[in-house]
Amino acid sequence: MFLSVFDMFKVGVGPSSSHTMGPMVAAARFLDQMRAAPFEPHGVKASLHGSLAFTGVGHATDRATILGLAGFLPDTYDHDAAEEALEAINRDRQVCPEGLPPLRFDPAQDLRFDFGPALAGHANGMILMATDAQGDVIMQETYYSIGGGFVMTEAELSGGKNTDEGAPVPYPFKTADEMMEMARTSGKSIAHMKQANEISRGGHQNLKQGMARLWQVMDSCIERGLTNEGELPGGLRVKRRAKGIHEALLAERGMNLTAPHTINDWISTYAMAVNEENAAGGQVVTAPTNGAAGVLPAVIRYWLDHVPGASTTKIDEFLLTAAAIGGLIKHNASISGAEAGCQAEVGSAAAMAAAGLCAVLGGTVEQVENAAEIALEHHLGMTCDPVKGLVQVPCIERNGLGAIKAVSAASLALRGTGDHFVPLDAAIETMRQTGRDMHEHYKETSLGGLAVNVPNC
Repeated sequence: MFLSVFDMFKVGVGPSSSHTMGPMVAAARFLDQMRAAPFEPHGVKASLHGSLAFTGVGHATDRATILGLAGFLPDTYDHDAAEEALEAINRDRQVCPEGLPPLRFDPAQDLRFDFGPALAGHANGMILMATDAQGDVIMQETYYSIGGGFVMTEAELSGGKNTDEGAPVPYPFKTADEMMEMARTSGKSIAHMKQANEISRGGHQNLKQGMARLWQVMDSCIERGLTNEGELPGGLRVKRRAKGIHEALLAERGMNLTAPHTINDWISTYAMAVNEENAAGGQVVTAPTNGAAGVLPAVIRYWLDHVPGASTTKIDEFLLTAAAIGGLIKHNASISGAEAGCQAEVGSAAAMAAAGLCAVLGGTVEQVENAAEIALEHHLGMTCDPVKGLVQVPCIERNGLGAIKAVSAASLALRGTGDHFVPLDAAIETMRQTGRDMHEHYKETSLGGLAVNVPNC
């Protein structure tokens, strides 16, 4: 099993990796399929199903699908160009992707939200269609956005293509037990094993440059979130708070009466800054998803700014360790809120961040595994119930608390020897089972929980 660090951490656009980035990527794949087809299409249509329908508008799934069909991609997204493209599409009722003729597409007629039963493969399903001059469907593909920006066709998902089929890697662990045994046998840390796997696939230079860009985007996102203010879009009238809290914390620095627990406010503010940017449609890094994008950067920023001895030279170790844990969770359970609730998003992010922090603070492999387990265990059962389908309430604060839990988990693990009662593999399997048994109302549909018990109009 191999999932690259660049699979777990993707540069993209808010507010959702599965509902915004995934549909945009699916649309781009469909355009490639159309370009390779022997016939000339005249139009396109799209149908959104399951969670993509129920919370699609709040997650900007409609917007992402339209822009994807127009040729936009998450990692090169330009907000101003997207706004101009949307205005032209609504006016001219056509999309003009590169390498294809202008395609008839009226968003009001050709983009459908299907609120019936979800498609069989996954809670996040969509069907894209190409039409001829008469409007008849001549090509069709079903895509599933399976979390974290990962997209699979129906055939790929049913054929098991969501597992790695590339060249062998030096350390092919697929469980935490295997990971720790390989570490003991090789004498290498989790980060060093992960690094060797990455280099065997993509080379040293690609890894170095790619990792530098990941942290640059994460840190820039924090800085923007600490600077921007005003209301977030979507109708809830949620006000940005990170800037105000950050300014108050800066003003309190050096005061003798500041309570020790104020450090939690710093951690939360870093996370909230990211998720406010995500809610506003800004550039973020999936970690492992957009909805949980604030946890890991906040913990890194806390470590760099507040922990003696921290150094940017260890950021790669942090990210590689976190990616290894995230890969285990995705492979053996889920990182999708639509599939397993928020335990799969913020819970996974907290486990990844706890492992990364424990590693850079000198933890053993056993302590790192313990840190990840503690963080994940204490998110088990967490529902995904965004009010009005927006990635704002409770998502923004939830990232702050997830980051605090991650720091606490790493600290607890470092206080021990690495011996503990519940293995990480057991916590991951429990999360999978809990997600399977969880009612669909609590899995990113906004049909239960806070989403229906908080007035939002």
